[in-house]
Amino acid sequence: MFYFLLMESTLVVIPAHNEEATIEHVIEDLKHHGFQRILVVDDASDDTTAQRVLKHGVYLLSLPYNLGAWKATQAGIRYAHDQGFENVITFDADGQHLASSLSSLLSAQKELQVDIVIGSCPKRGSFARHVAWRGFRFMSGINVKDLTSGLRLYNKAAISVLCSEAATLLEYQDVGVLLMLRTFRLTKTEVAVDMKKRVSGISRIFYSWWAVAYYMAYTTMLCLSKVAKTNTHENIKLPNRD
Repeated sequence: MFYFLLMESTLVVIPAHNEEATIEHVIEDLKHHGFQRILVVDDASDDTTAQRVLKHGVYLLSLPYNLGAWKATQAGIRYAHDQGFENVITFDADGQHLASSLSSLLSAQKELQVDIVIGSCPKRGSFARHVAWRGFRFMSGINVKDLTSGLRLYNKAAISVLCSEAATLLEYQDVGVLLMLRTFRLTKTEVAVDMKKRVSGISRIFYSWWAVAYYMAYTTMLCLSKVAKTNTHENIKLPNRD
């Protein structure tokens, strides 16, 4: 009964851009595991993603312009904030994430009372990606094994931070988001999960050498600045933890 109530107060946010090949399976997998509060943020797809979502009776937010994965995710987080959800779980639309792993995220959050839970699968990825992760861990001081995992649970305190205008300045939802959340002294943990290989599409970071170079430069800048000078506490009110 308690776990059912926890799922009811959790919104699963799925940013999607041209994911017609996988989006229905992703929704069906989540529903099969008891998750009914699902929001797909259609990031101006030019295929049938939105139409396929509507067939499954879940929330759909269609963006008029392509904003990218993080800003589409933030739109979903803002919706969750406005609707009063206790937790948000971000979930990929490409078929890599497994709905069966979400119980581990919810259990860890309940047991440890942390603000962020990251679904971690560090065995995935190339050697170059692991080298980059080690470098970013060193520069940022963030001890997270799977830095680019998009499978995350955010509680109300984290949701409040990620709804802010300052968070809109971020472009990637991995290291930048963790740096910003650390600025507010929010707590985190990782839980081990399995992930599948991408069913279709390409990585938004690793699809070309130019994309990799841009990502490395952008994330390095964030790590060096630690976001401390651009993100202040004054305009962001965290919910009462009592």
